[in-house]
Amino acid sequence: MFVIRSIPLFAFLWLAYTLLTLFSEPGSIDSTVFNFTLPSGSDWTVTQGDILIFIGIIFLYVEIFKATRTTAGSIIDHTLSMVVFVGMLLQFILAEKAGNSVFATLTLMALVDVVAGFTVTIVSARRDFGFGGQNPDV
Repeated sequence: MFVIRSIPLFAFLWLAYTLLTLFSEPGSIDSTVFNFTLPSGSDWTVTQGDILIFIGIIFLYVEIFKATRTTAGSIIDHTLSMVVFVGMLLQFILAEKAGNSVFATLTLMALVDVVAGFTVTIVSARRDFGFGGQNPDV
């Protein structure tokens, strides 16, 4: 159970994006999933890429919430999040199908996950331990 909790959710999103673009034709990430007419009269078109970004925002919230844990396992979680970010960054730079705004946004979310995870953990640990007699509220 511990290992499952340490797997970053962005790894699943990365896998979903990769499989979606691997087994589909180029440009399919921009294909329409559904279309709504809003009360204002404008049409709201939701693409596959939009859905991945929506899921990424939810995953980012969960990952930042997971970062508030100050257990020994949080180090593993942060390390795996860093590995996922680096992998996504390399795929964005090197893979043609990943060179688009949707994947760039997902990669940026993975970066925010890594930075926020380390930041939240450091602040939480500082408050828990109070290093060097410093006032933890400063």
